Amino acid sequence: MLSKTNKLEDMKTIYKSILFVAVVIVATLCNWSCDNKDNSTGTPYISYVRVTNPTSADSLLVAAGQGQLVAIVGGNLQTIKELWVNDLQAKLTPSFISNSSILVHMPDSLPSVVTDKMKLIFADGFTLLYDFHITINKPAIGIMDCEFVPEGEMATIHGSYFYLPVSVTFPGGVTVKGTADETDNLTVSTDNKIITVKVPKGAGSGQLIVTTNFGAQISDFWFRDNRNILEGFDPSDGHDTGTDGTIVTNPGAGDPPLISGPYTRIIKNMGDWDWTRVALRYGGPSYEIPDEAILHPDQYFFKFEVCTTKPFSANGVRGYVTDPAVGSDTPDIFYEWKPPFDSQGIWQTVSIPFEDFASALGSYFAPVLPDGYYFGFVYCEGGALDCDMSYDNFRIVPKTIPKPAGSDY
Repeated sequence: MLSKTNKLEDMKTIYKSILFVAVVIVATLCNWSCDNKDNSTGTPYISYVRVTNPTSADSLLVAAGQGQLVAIVGGNLQTIKELWVNDLQAKLTPSFISNSSILVHMPDSLPSVVTDKMKLIFADGFTLLYDFHITINKPAIGIMDCEFVPEGEMATIHGSYFYLPVSVTFPGGVTVKGTADETDNLTVSTDNKIITVKVPKGAGSGQLIVTTNFGAQISDFWFRDNRNILEGFDPSDGHDTGTDGTIVTNPGAGDPPLISGPYTRIIKNMGDWDWTRVALRYGGPSYEIPDEAILHPDQYFFKFEVCTTKPFSANGVRGYVTDPAVGSDTPDIFYEWKPPFDSQGIWQTVSIPFEDFASALGSYFAPVLPDGYYFGFVYCEGGALDCDMSYDNFRIVPKTIPKPAGSDY
């Protein structure tokens, strides 16, 4: 049984708790009232525009690049409904809008009318103008659908800011130009993100350069990349090609075209775990894997070209890059290239981060070996596959290439 003193102490505790909760509620209501008052009155204004990186928050902007994320700082901004820069509307995200700031990406299209103004339109119709300049970005090159395209055929380049007039300079110094009126050899998609260009006579192996009125950019990949070839299926290199496919040197009816010499075509009805070699080789001077690719696989791609005459819809391909002493004697340790994949009867470049190989192979990933490596790319998984797929140019190449010294690329 509680004493009278204990009961009094308990009552005091309860009263203190009630009083504390009451104070919190009143304080919250007061804060809400003050915020609501601040957020519902006053003329909107902009104090400045800054970058969003917290470490550079004191960097104020009078201009920004296309697509750049900026912070507009001011007051009474919470009722904004539209934001325009030049004649382009920016996309607003409600969660990025407060009374004192707006986080927004600048439009990434090319303006038709340049006003060098931001125009903010608010719920009550009030319009606020602010001086601000958008710099037009130079081209940004991403990838090619296929990095090996014969002369006279159309190559597809993906990227951004491909504004007409635009030109593509191929390795060897051959340039193809495109304008709004000249579309026979070069066209650009309506969103300025895809160039389709006819490969000219004299194009060689190396980097591409895309140039517009706003600058130039050089690619991080090579066109017709002949670096570090693990397997190109060319009998003239003096090595056993190690494939269960047919080496195609002179394509016949129904064969995919040549893109860089011979290739292998695998035509087979495969069952579960049917060991079928796309490529399998043990060491030798043709294995030009840079030491850096083994030491820093995250800086490299494993690439190849493939053409699916029939879709890759089942089974799977095992990839190995290991010490020849290990080879494929570790059947459960490999990188797996999985379906689905369908190039729809045309050649396409596949790029796999080389660190994915390193991670999958674990301790079996090859150390630096001066005398060469075991390389395998082999079908051997579950699932029946009616296979008709062609392969060429297995290689390990850098993800990025240092820009030429003194260039504006």
